[in-house]
Amino acid sequence: MKALLIVAHGSRREASNEEVRALGEAVAALPDNAYDRVACAFLELAEPSIPDGLLQFIEAGATEITVAPYFLSAGRHVSEDIPAEVDKVRMKHPRVRIELAPYLGASDAMPALLLAQGQR
Repeated sequence: MKALLIVAHGSRREASNEEVRALGEAVAALPDNAYDRVACAFLELAEPSIPDGLLQFIEAGATEITVAPYFLSAGRHVSEDIPAEVDKVRMKHPRVRIELAPYLGASDAMPALLLAQGQR
């Protein structure tokens, strides 16, 4: 089973966390979605944590998991904190392939998306 874990920072403002969860549901509903399961996890301030999100997929039978950081720049969270959280689970579950995708802001689609948003 293939799974996608969208990872956001997390917020004390629950409405912000719900926006991320709604994004996950929208991704899961896309007709060209290649994943069997899509969910969200948070680095801090909200649940589930990154390890808990990964473990939920593993317990459901995932053999391939892609972790997609929902961040715009490569700060410490992207370059250090998220990989460290992912590595904790990789070490305990070496038979599960867990890949860390590039963070959202690194996408080649970002300039066109920003332009489109500005022209609304």
